[in-house]
Amino acid sequence: MFDVLLTKNEINLREEVRAFVRDKVDSSLIIAMDSREKEYPYEFIRAAGKAKLLGLRFPKEFGGRNLGWVSEMLAVEEMGVLGIALGCAYSLPSIIGEGINRFGSAEQKKKYLLPTLKGKMICGEGLSEPRGGSDFFGTNTTAVEQDDDFILNGEKRFVAGGVGADYFLVYAKTDFQAAPHKSLSAFIVERDDGVKVEEEYELMGCRGMGAARIVMRNTEVSKDRLVGDLNDGNAVFNAMMVPERLTSAAGPIGMGQIALEIAARYADKREAFGRQIRRFEAISFKVADCMTQLDAARGLVYRAAKVADTGAWCRKEVSQAKVFATEAGFQAVHEAMQILGGIGYTDVYPIERLYRDARLATIWTGSNEVQRLIIQNEVFREILSLDKGQRRDIELDTPGANKTSEKVFSEDSRKYHPIGS
Repeated sequence: MFDVLLTKNEINLREEVRAFVRDKVDSSLIIAMDSREKEYPYEFIRAAGKAKLLGLRFPKEFGGRNLGWVSEMLAVEEMGVLGIALGCAYSLPSIIGEGINRFGSAEQKKKYLLPTLKGKMICGEGLSEPRGGSDFFGTNTTAVEQDDDFILNGEKRFVAGGVGADYFLVYAKTDFQAAPHKSLSAFIVERDDGVKVEEEYELMGCRGMGAARIVMRNTEVSKDRLVGDLNDGNAVFNAMMVPERLTSAAGPIGMGQIALEIAARYADKREAFGRQIRRFEAISFKVADCMTQLDAARGLVYRAAKVADTGAWCRKEVSQAKVFATEAGFQAVHEAMQILGGIGYTDVYPIERLYRDARLATIWTGSNEVQRLIIQNEVFREILSLDKGQRRDIELDTPGANKTSEKVFSEDSRKYHPIGS
């Protein structure tokens, strides 16, 4: 248990969210969403807003609780038990709210952030485009100044809440001569501005979130809905990527945890060859390995959350958490299905739905391949920027070091970098 690493207030919050998930979310809502009978979980958002569980990190004056990242990760993990769709709906106010809270004007916070955290407005974000999902700064959506407005043209796809959201935080190109990371700006675009849904996706999982491709054609947005400075969308984007990827990491832990709990109870009751199947190492070792991976994932997520709480640069920690936790969560669901066998492949248990949901987590908010690219960049930057006195091995440019790999390391350095005999 991670309780030894948590404060009393954090434990109390976790129990509060767990009670909300157990008592306030009807299973009929999840079934209706997964059956594509609901376009968006409005009642879930309203209930979470009423319970003051949305945007826990934000100031109380805007409906938050002024808590830290660790508290929010605890809440997201508990929400993850419900699956990725409701976990996404729960996380969006935190993700969009990060941009508005940090970079928005006082009027924007009052008009958008406050009702969003109260569950009275639904938000969405416009990031990915048909041209390229991970090539964010290569966006083709444009925003051109015209008098007191910006005229937006372009489209965004895979927008959670594309059907259902009242407003979107959209990135568009505003400087057509600058380098990509200095060319974008962020805007609050209301649905009533003329945002059109061109296509609602039929998804493998994450159903009932109104995921869609939205289009803006000569959409007029007043200048007072520019978030942050003009051409500084990079700063807004980088800030939003912290909650975007941390929530993507914490949710699958909840999915993996509940799947493993179902599998463990099943293995304790199911008998084969005269004994409970949990008595077979082929089953019990799966449980052991998956729980170990989930606890390791929690360690990475909570470490990243604590770094984020300090305000320090945490790009590496966040990406490490996202990669490891999403893969550990999916693996736990995968092995849970294997433990249940054929019945796990049916809808008698929620494992098959969790399997479809968990698969998405390794793809969205920056695929895990992109996260590994980020991690290696940060690792090389950290290592190569170390001062000489901080290094634990000899310089690679020592005379003769390029002759053989053996000469790169001194005998003393082998205790740090064993390369064999």
